[in-house]
Amino acid sequence: MQNNMEKKLQLLQRIRNIGIMAHIDAGKTTTTERMLYYSGYTRALGDVDDGDTVTDYMTQERERGITIQSAAVTFDWKDHRINLIDTPGHVDFTLEVERALRVLDGAVAVFDASAGVQIPIGSGKGFTGLVDLITRQKMVWLGNSLTDDGRDFETRALQASDDPEMLQAVSEARGALIEQVADLDDEFADLLLGDYGENFDAVPSGKLQEAIRRVTLARKGVPVLCGSSLKNKGVQPLLDAITAYLPAPNERLHDVARWYKDDLSALAFKVVHDKQRGPLVFVRIYSGCMKAQSAIHNINRNGTERMSRLLLPFADQHIEIPSLSAGNIGLTVGLKHTVTGDTIVSSKASAAAALRRAQDETKSDKNSHRESSSLVLAGVEVPEPVFFCSIEPPSMAKQADLEHALNCLQREDPSLKVRTDHDSGQTILCGMGELHIEIIHDRIKREYNIETHLGPLQVAYRETILQSASATDMLDRTLGDRRHLVNIELTVHPWTESGTSCDITFEEEVKAQLPADVREAVENGVQSAYLQGPLMGFPVQGVQTVIQHASLESGTSAAMVSACVSRCMLKALRQAGGQVLEPVMDLEVTLWEEHLSPVLGDLAQRRGTVRDIQSRQEDKVLLATVPLAEMMGYSTVMRTLTSGNATFSLQLSSYESMNTHDQNILVNKMAGLT
Repeated sequence: MQNNMEKKLQLLQRIRNIGIMAHIDAGKTTTTERMLYYSGYTRALGDVDDGDTVTDYMTQERERGITIQSAAVTFDWKDHRINLIDTPGHVDFTLEVERALRVLDGAVAVFDASAGVQIPIGSGKGFTGLVDLITRQKMVWLGNSLTDDGRDFETRALQASDDPEMLQAVSEARGALIEQVADLDDEFADLLLGDYGENFDAVPSGKLQEAIRRVTLARKGVPVLCGSSLKNKGVQPLLDAITAYLPAPNERLHDVARWYKDDLSALAFKVVHDKQRGPLVFVRIYSGCMKAQSAIHNINRNGTERMSRLLLPFADQHIEIPSLSAGNIGLTVGLKHTVTGDTIVSSKASAAAALRRAQDETKSDKNSHRESSSLVLAGVEVPEPVFFCSIEPPSMAKQADLEHALNCLQREDPSLKVRTDHDSGQTILCGMGELHIEIIHDRIKREYNIETHLGPLQVAYRETILQSASATDMLDRTLGDRRHLVNIELTVHPWTESGTSCDITFEEEVKAQLPADVREAVENGVQSAYLQGPLMGFPVQGVQTVIQHASLESGTSAAMVSACVSRCMLKALRQAGGQVLEPVMDLEVTLWEEHLSPVLGDLAQRRGTVRDIQSRQEDKVLLATVPLAEMMGYSTVMRTLTSGNATFSLQLSSYESMNTHDQNILVNKMAGLT
C-alpha cells in the first residue's frame, strides 16, 4: 500500500499543468510550436504566418494569425508530463484565458525582450545564444539562423579566456540575482551567511536553483529567461525551467481534493463541439482517477451522466486512453449536460462522504456551516457582454438549425449570450467585442452551413434612476370561473452599494404575511422589470426596490402576481427619472512618439480622457478612458494614423452616466427620430 502511494506521488510530482499567456502578437503560439518540436511531438516547425501551427487549428485562427480558442496539448520533456494550454491574447477572448488559467498550476508569460532581460549573446539578427546565470554556462546555437531548426546548440562553462566584459557582466548579474533570492528566501540567506560570506561565485548552482524554486512556489518572485522562439533559440532552457521551477499538482493546495481523498473530483473548464464525437468536455482532475465508459455525477446539475470515451488532448487531434489520474487534463466524450464551471465526481455517495469530512474538519469552529456548495470547485466568472446585434437565418426553414448552432456555441463560449427581443421577436447576439461577434458569425457559416444576416452592431447600454419614486397598481381579471386580484405598492430608490446590480427587499409586515411562493412571484416580477428599463429597454442597475404592500385574492396565479408587479415597477421607474449608463473602456495604446499627436487628436474627438502617457524603451504608452460607443472601427483608424506601427487593447472599466445632450441624441436615434 505504501509503495503504491509513493508511486502515485512520484507520478504527480512529474506533472506540470501550464499556460502560455501574453499580449496579442507576443509569440505565445510560436513558443508552443517550438516546445512541441523540440520535445519530439511534431516533425516540422509550425509558423503562425504560414498558417500551419498545431494549436491554432481553427480556420479563423489560421486566416487571421491570432489565437481565438485556448488549445490543450500534452507532451513529455525529460521524464516530465507537460499539459500546456496556448491562450488568446486578444481582449475579446479574455474568458478563454481566465478559464484556462483556472485549471493550471503555473504559467509562462511571454514579453518583448527589448524591454531588458538576462544576459543575451548578441542582439537582433546577431542573437546567437545566452548565458545561464545560475550554472554560469554559455549556450550557443549553431548553424545558419535562416535555415537552422534550433536543435543543435553547444553548452559549456564560462572560461577565463572568454570576453572579459562578458565575464564581468555575468559576475555582477549573478551576484545581483543571489542577493535578490536571499532577500526573498530565509533558508538561502542563512546558507549564504554561514558558508559563502561574500564569495558569491562559490554558491553551488543546485542550491541557487532550489532557492529559486521555493521563491517561485511561494509566489514571491518570477524566473526570467531570454530567448527567441521565432529564431529557434532558447526554448529548450525554457522547457527545463518549467520542470525545474513551476509547481506539480500536489504542490498547489486544493481543499476539495483533500476532502475527496482517492475519489474522483474534477472541474469541467471548457466545451467544444466535434462533428463526429459531439460535445467534448475538457476536465482538470484534482483527485482520484477518471475512467472511460463510466458514470459520473455532476454536482452543479445534480445529475448523473455516462462518459463513453476519454481522450488525451493534442490540439484538434486526440489520443484515446482508458483512464487518467489526478493532476492531469483530459477530454471526455458523451457528457451531454455538463458545461463550463461544473464540478464532476464519481457518485452522489462520494460527494456526501467528502461533505462529512469537510464538516468534521471544521467542527471546532462553531460558526462554520458547510453546505454542498462548498464541495463545488470554483468556476469562472463570466463578464457581461458589451456589444449586441440581431441575427437572422436566410429563411424560416433554417430557424431551428440556427437555434441549434447558437445553443452549441453558447455551451462552448459562456461569454456569448443569446436572447429574444420581446418587441420584434428577433434573435439577439450579445458578445465581448466586434471581433468576437464577427468570429461567431463566421463559425455559424463555416461549421453549421447557415448563411445568416447580422444587424448593425450596437453597444449594450444600461439604465438607472435619478431619484426615489413610489407607485401602486391593481390587477383584476377573471379567466373562466376564476378571479385573479392583486394589489401592489412599492418604492424604488437609487442604490449605490452595488453599482452593477439591483436589490429587492420587503417591509417586515409584508414579508411575514406573504407565503414563500407569492414572495417568489413578486421577486420574479421585479427581476423581469429590471431586464428592460423604461428609457430604451436596456437592463437596469443600481436600483433598490422595497415592496410596501402586497395582497391578493385566494386562487390568484403566480403569473398574474408577477405581471402586476412588473407593471407597477415600470410606473415607478418612469416616475423616478431615467438615466442612461454607457460602457467606458480602459484604452492602452503602444506607439511611436511621432504618431502620438494625431492619435491624441483622434481620441479627443471620441470623448476620450487621457490618464497618463508613459515611456517604454523607445515607445510611448498612452493610457486613457473612452466610451465604447466611440470605438467602432478603431483598429482601422489606428492603422491609418500610425502606418500600422501601433498596438492597442480595450478593457471594460465601468458604466458611467451620459450627459444630457448625448443621452437625448441616443434616445432619439434609438426611437428612429434622427
